[in-house]
Amino acid sequence: MKATEPTTAPAAGTPEDRRQRKARQTRDALATAAIDLILEHGLAGTTVEAIAERADVTRRTFSRHFTGKEDAALDFVRGDGDRINALLRARPAGEPPLLAYRRAVRAWLADREHPAWHVRPRMRRLLALVDREPALFAAYERIRVDAQEESIRILADRLGTDDVRDVRPAVVVDAAAGVLTAALRLWARGAEHDSGAADLAALVERAYDALIGEAASAGSPGTTEE
Repeated sequence: MKATEPTTAPAAGTPEDRRQRKARQTRDALATAAIDLILEHGLAGTTVEAIAERADVTRRTFSRHFTGKEDAALDFVRGDGDRINALLRARPAGEPPLLAYRRAVRAWLADREHPAWHVRPRMRRLLALVDREPALFAAYERIRVDAQEESIRILADRLGTDDVRDVRPAVVVDAAAGVLTAALRLWARGAEHDSGAADLAALVERAYDALIGEAASAGSPGTTEE
């Protein structure tokens, strides 16, 4: 079976020359082959050589794009993180940081031109596997942290502050991205009940509402700190 579904998409409005388009198509083919083989044979039963063969490229070509099979299989996570950060940059300058992040995530989930890859059933199965495979989990965490570091820099620029000395950008991103991660993990654990994109979007909204509700409760009269 050939890999047919791309795992990443260029940002809207970004021109690609022929060489860039070919490189992206090769990367997409490798990423999709990695997902297919890992879901068919398990992580231990999948080799880089098999992924390259499935994508009809050489082992050397694989190494130009990815550091390993886990990195290839989770390339869609990197693509989604890039998309959220692009949407975060585009939010109105006067929006509060937490609201800007939440609305960037909402726009990412609602985008039909460049749909989030998490909403596909195979991705739910792969995300569920991440919790059971330490090597996949480590790769997932590395990609997630890289995306969040970029989000912190974006928010620091929006606030006109220093992301090293000012704690606000990191606190907002850790909270907002943590809510998204929690919602995605809950959603992935229900992978056997394929309920589609709408339920993921609704779950994410409920998760953000829960964060805001908890924050409001913490500041309500009558609460005490020990």
